Amino acid sequence: MKIQTSLYALMAGVTIGFAIWGAQEIEAWCPVARYTPVLLTTPRTVAQTPQNSPNHSDSPDSFSLHSLSAVLLDGDSGRVLYGKDADTPRPMASTTKIMTCILALEQGALSDICTISANAASQPKVHLGVHAGQQFLLEDLLYSLMLESHNDSAVAIAEHIAGSVEEFAEKMNRKALSIGCENTHFVTPNGLDATDTDESGEVHVHSTTATDLARILRYCIMESPKREEFLKITRSASRTFSDQSGENSYYCANHNAFLQMMEGVMTGKTGFTGGAGYCYVSALESEGRTFLIALLGCGWPPHRTWKWEDARMLFSYGKQNFSYQDCYQPFQPCRIPVNGSEKGKTVVVDADTAKEDQTLYLLLQEGERVIREVKIPEVLDAPVKIGDKVGEVRYVLDGRVIRTEAVCAKEEALKWNLLRCIRSIIDQYMRMYLKK
Repeated sequence: MKIQTSLYALMAGVTIGFAIWGAQEIEAWCPVARYTPVLLTTPRTVAQTPQNSPNHSDSPDSFSLHSLSAVLLDGDSGRVLYGKDADTPRPMASTTKIMTCILALEQGALSDICTISANAASQPKVHLGVHAGQQFLLEDLLYSLMLESHNDSAVAIAEHIAGSVEEFAEKMNRKALSIGCENTHFVTPNGLDATDTDESGEVHVHSTTATDLARILRYCIMESPKREEFLKITRSASRTFSDQSGENSYYCANHNAFLQMMEGVMTGKTGFTGGAGYCYVSALESEGRTFLIALLGCGWPPHRTWKWEDARMLFSYGKQNFSYQDCYQPFQPCRIPVNGSEKGKTVVVDADTAKEDQTLYLLLQEGERVIREVKIPEVLDAPVKIGDKVGEVRYVLDGRVIRTEAVCAKEEALKWNLLRCIRSIIDQYMRMYLKK
């Protein structure tokens, strides 16, 4: 009699389950209570720097920079630490040659033999003084390019790498875009004032911005596969070499006087034309920090030393005011309820962060604040698989996302379906029967 009663009860339960399935669907039959997870679902501000008010007394704004455009860049993150009209395109003179140099290093070989064309030999001063038909090692021409800033060497290098100045300029522009320089346009490999006209008839000036120029140097010394070769050339005090005939010898001295003016200077390139004025781009390393500066329109003759004053001011400002601080905050795992799974089902979620990435060092000034945003839902929808991304943690500085970490499910939650419903009912009734 007991068995018969239980079977009747079981059949009744299954019937009810079918009715509920058809009428309301299983999500309504297995409601899940909503609750707020332990972690914040709204952004939280994390003060990672000292709470004292920032001291702006030694900011470059409180001095008088000579440059029309200037920028101080964090070499590690690429973040602009200071800018003065930093995104206005201006002619950049021979600072152009840092792009010429890195492209030649990446797309050529130091042992390449370069033959001088009549076009290269006709370039104006400053020049090496070569003649059409002469041959040189590409390596020697790169020293001529970067130490003495020879215009004929720049054209010879461009023609060797790309076949023509025009094709090399296209390579320069494509490289600039790949680095993230959207306000830069190259016309020549040597930086002489020039314009070109595109297919639509629009005239473009050979120009860049202080921000873009600093980004190009950052690529040269920190990201390029040829960064060591670039630094070796641009740090050299001098270079003596001969053409391939051995009949003509040449001596080049480094004109980047700032290499000896301030401790930690890694590299740099000067430039001057009538249209650009004095220009300078440089990098400095200090206590594990790398700073980059770019100066455009830093005076005209006779003010050739103004660029050194601005460079010293910007580098000193960076050294005195910015330090690395660990802004990382560990994510606290929590449970989130799952809608459409078995009643009361929750899953654990956690940040998918490797152990070696559980630090976040940023170069910060006193008073700067990092925003840590944690965004996860209050309820998930079944099915949930292990490893599913359910949210994210973002670190934001000056409106720029510095890092994003995925928040993932560490447990699974199957979707409640008719078969599982029936099995659950059977299991429940069997347990009830066995207890009796």
